[in-house]
Amino acid sequence: MGHVLHALIEPGFFSSSPVRLALAIGGLVAIVASVVGVFTVIRGQAFAGEALGDIGASGGASAYLAGIGALWGFVAFSVAAAGAMELIGVQRVRGRDLATGIVLGAGFGIAALFLYLGTTYDNTSGATVTILFGAIFDLTSSELPLVLGFGLLVMVTLAGLYRPLMLASISPELAAARGVPVRLVGAAYLISMAVAVALSAVTIGAILSTALLVGPAAAALRLTTRPGRAIATAAVIGVSSTWLGVLLAYDSYDWTASHKAWPPSFFIVTVVLAAYLLAGRFCKSGRRGRGLSA
Repeated sequence: MGHVLHALIEPGFFSSSPVRLALAIGGLVAIVASVVGVFTVIRGQAFAGEALGDIGASGGASAYLAGIGALWGFVAFSVAAAGAMELIGVQRVRGRDLATGIVLGAGFGIAALFLYLGTTYDNTSGATVTILFGAIFDLTSSELPLVLGFGLLVMVTLAGLYRPLMLASISPELAAARGVPVRLVGAAYLISMAVAVALSAVTIGAILSTALLVGPAAAALRLTTRPGRAIATAAVIGVSSTWLGVLLAYDSYDWTASHKAWPPSFFIVTVVLAAYLLAGRFCKSGRRGRGLSA
C-alpha cells in the first residue's frame, strides 16, 4: 500500500501551501455545490445552474477590472441574475427555460464586453482563462474565510428550508395546498444556487461550474432515491472528485518533459463524469441483481 501511495502522490504534495489551500477551499465548495445540486436535479433546474455559471463570468471579469476579488463579482452577478429569472417568471415550469434563456443571452453579452475591456485596456491577459476555467492553485488564504462564510450562509438557508423546499420541489401543487409559500421558497433556493455556482466558479471556472453542481448530485440520485442519503452521497462524491482532481493536476507536472501541469478543472470535471457513469453502471447492476433474487 505504501508503494502504491508513493506512486500516486508526488513528493511535496501535502507540504505545498497552494495545494493545502486548494484542498480546503475545493472541499468546502464541493460540499456546498453538491448539497445544492441535489435540489437542482430534483427540481429540473440544471439549465438555470448552467446559465448562472455562465453569467458569473460577467461578474468575474468586472471584478478584475475593478481590482477586487473575483468571488465578489461572481456572487454579485449570479445573485442578480437569479433575481432577474425570478422576476421574469421562473416560478412556472414553462417560464423557467424562457427566463433562463433571456437572462443568459444578456449575461453572455455583458461577459463578452468585460472580457474584451479586461484584455484590451488592462494587463489581465491571464484573467480570461482564470475566469472561464478556474485556477484553484492560485487561490489566496484571504479567500478561505469568504468561501466559508458564503458556504455557511447557503447551508443554513437550505437547512431552514429543507422540508418546504423538498415538498415544493417534488410537488408544487401539494406544497401550495399545504400552505407553503412556493414562490418565496423557490426564490430563496435560487439565490442559494446562485451563491453555490459562484463558489464553484472560483475553483473550476464559470464555464465548468455546473459540473460540481449537477454531476455529484446526479450520480448520487442514481444510487439512492432517499433525499438525505442522496445529499450525503453527493457531498462525498463532490469532495472526492475535487481532491482527486487536485492530486492528478499536481502529479501531471512530471508527466511530460516540458513540466507543465494540466489544469485542475479538467481533472475534476473528468472525475465527476466518471463517477456519474460508474453510478449508472452500479445502478443497472443493482437492478439486475434484484431482478434475479426476486
